[in-house]
Amino acid sequence: MITSVQNSKVKEWNKLKKKKDRERTNSFLVEGNHLVQEAYDSNWNIKEIIIEEGTVLPSWLGNKDVTYVSDHVFKSITDTKTPQGIAAVVEMKEPSQQELNRIVILDTVQDPGNLGTIIRTADAAGFDAIILGDGTVDLYNEKVIRSTQGSVFHLPIFQKNLHNEIPSLKERAFQVWASTLEGAKAYTNLPIPDKVALIVGNEGSGIQPSIIDLADEKVHIPIYGQAESLNVSVATGILLYHIANQKK
Repeated sequence: MITSVQNSKVKEWNKLKKKKDRERTNSFLVEGNHLVQEAYDSNWNIKEIIIEEGTVLPSWLGNKDVTYVSDHVFKSITDTKTPQGIAAVVEMKEPSQQELNRIVILDTVQDPGNLGTIIRTADAAGFDAIILGDGTVDLYNEKVIRSTQGSVFHLPIFQKNLHNEIPSLKERAFQVWASTLEGAKAYTNLPIPDKVALIVGNEGSGIQPSIIDLADEKVHIPIYGQAESLNVSVATGILLYHIANQKK
């Protein structure tokens, strides 16, 4: 039982809230029954299980070793208002290369909730992979992980330089769509190709012009009311499901 926030283990767990320390240790922290079980069921390497005193161990944990901590120690390492008494340190995992036909690409999306929601939606819509461009919020940010609701463990997610990656996708017969307002066609007016990569952009400035120039098609979602634009995760969800429905 660890009872002090000055314990060396506790200090290391808290360091995982910073990107540089996640990268240094190649690991990140998840909390809550659902996320820890998703990591476990998806065969990600769980380096440590942390249990708050008085918490009943989930049956799926089996004989896995756990570290018990006091209430105030557990609260010091978690960010949720009502923690569920379980957290885990998970090792980052290199995404596997596989046959891909449907990809979503994020260019400088900076809100953790938006990134997490897009990952969750891409998973639900049956997309094959996600590519994060430079300037996009860190995948292992705790708010991103929570927002994915476990989908971060289901999909290959790559970090790439988009100026290099998009031409490579086109060489592999992908048609690349950029979600933008200017000079774009309504998304419903375009046939869905066999292999498509959809780019979505920053919450305020959209996709970088140099990235838009690499796309085969510019697409937009019509606005019927007075709103200037849609939230990026909402717009992405509409486009992902449109593409997914055409696949069926």
